[in-house]
Amino acid sequence: RQQKWKSSVSTQAKMPPCDFVPEKYESYPYERVQKIREQNIAPSLRTYYRKPLLLHQGHMQWLFDHEGRRYLDLFAGIVTVSVGHCHPKVTMATQKQLARLWHTTNIYMYPAIHEYAEKLTSLFPDPLKVVYLTNSGSEANDLAMFMARLHTRNFDIISLRGGYHGGSPYTLGLTSLTPYKHGVANGFGCTTTMLPDVFRGPWGGSHCRDSPVQTVRKCSCSEGACLAKDQYIEQFKDTLNTSVPKTVAGFIAEPIQGVNGAVQYPRNFLKEAYQLIRERGGLCISDEVQTGFGRTGSHFWGFQTHGVIPDIVTLAKGIGNGFPMAAVVTTKEIASSLAQNLHFNTFGGNPLACVVGAAVLDAIEEDSLQKNSEIVGTYMLLELAKLRDEFEIVGDVRGKGLMIGVEMVTDKDSQCPLPAEEINQIWEDCKDMGVLIGRGGLYSQTFRIKPPMCITKRDVNFAVEVFRTALQKHIDRAA
Repeated sequence: RQQKWKSSVSTQAKMPPCDFVPEKYESYPYERVQKIREQNIAPSLRTYYRKPLLLHQGHMQWLFDHEGRRYLDLFAGIVTVSVGHCHPKVTMATQKQLARLWHTTNIYMYPAIHEYAEKLTSLFPDPLKVVYLTNSGSEANDLAMFMARLHTRNFDIISLRGGYHGGSPYTLGLTSLTPYKHGVANGFGCTTTMLPDVFRGPWGGSHCRDSPVQTVRKCSCSEGACLAKDQYIEQFKDTLNTSVPKTVAGFIAEPIQGVNGAVQYPRNFLKEAYQLIRERGGLCISDEVQTGFGRTGSHFWGFQTHGVIPDIVTLAKGIGNGFPMAAVVTTKEIASSLAQNLHFNTFGGNPLACVVGAAVLDAIEEDSLQKNSEIVGTYMLLELAKLRDEFEIVGDVRGKGLMIGVEMVTDKDSQCPLPAEEINQIWEDCKDMGVLIGRGGLYSQTFRIKPPMCITKRDVNFAVEVFRTALQKHIDRAA
């Protein structure tokens, strides 16, 4: 039986019903888990919340803790649970394969990798038809950098400030957020350029981004001409003219920045940036680790929302619904540059991973999750925009599909980030009322909402009401 719990915060919102009953928790007591955490698990792996959650079971958009409390998961294991926790179709396919064959490595042929490679690449436009399977997003981006350098015989790679492309020593040069930087040499041959952020950056206004919700900042653009985009492209050209050689290896960008808080660029910025890079002999890499697999709603891949075709695409997170897998998709020609010597990945594309990946693609299609992302995501964005109009501390609501950011400020005029302790309290209150959300942004000032793509409008109503209650409580505290 599910336990009831009393929160320190009360909400009028009623958690939508769920007929799933979690198993009884029978592992270590909470205190013992905490002690092991302190003594045996690397301290760099931090936990969320003052009293970290001890999670026990998941079902679709729901998570259950060790005491049987139910939470609406709006962060999906950091944008990774794409089709829902323990999705029956994916679980069943995995169990079947577990009993058949786990691992041989790709020195032998087995059906799963060929079935999956065909299925995955069929979702890409020509000439993106060749896949190299890896285990994580950092690894995929690492490999994409390597391929770009090998293929072009150039070295320099450009990324956007605020971008997150992994934490491996190689990709740290592309990742451009101070908290992820360590005081050791990294990023040789990596150059960052100005982020075209139409909310926090110097230019941008009320028509710039591909989102149902625009910034409150007005702009003086005429129809079909975006002054902000032109200004940011000038900055991009400035980087190309001053900071890198005449020829470059490539440019990497997320179609919507994830860790930095669902930051969107002006329309057509990527299109022009890609053109400038190609003129200098470079390849264009789209990091779809968070935006891929229908999450943006209108398209299956984030790059399609910008009207571009990259040379290399990297995939991870939602690709396996939580199973550790990732991929680099590119052209035959670019992939061949890696074949001149040996490049091997023991676990990449193992039979189990490929079966999971194929089942995820089936679930996205059969459950119409791309459509659901569009409908429910748009509904949620518009509901959250009402809170922006209602509360001075909600500075910006943005995103597309179920890739959403809510940026918190002290006031809309200054756009000064809301202090961490105040954000923490709002965040904790949401958790206490049964809603889990993520955090992001340079100052950890943006709430990241990227749930499993199976959530419903009813869930959204509950979540928005909980968020409103937490904001109101913050106002009352301040008063």
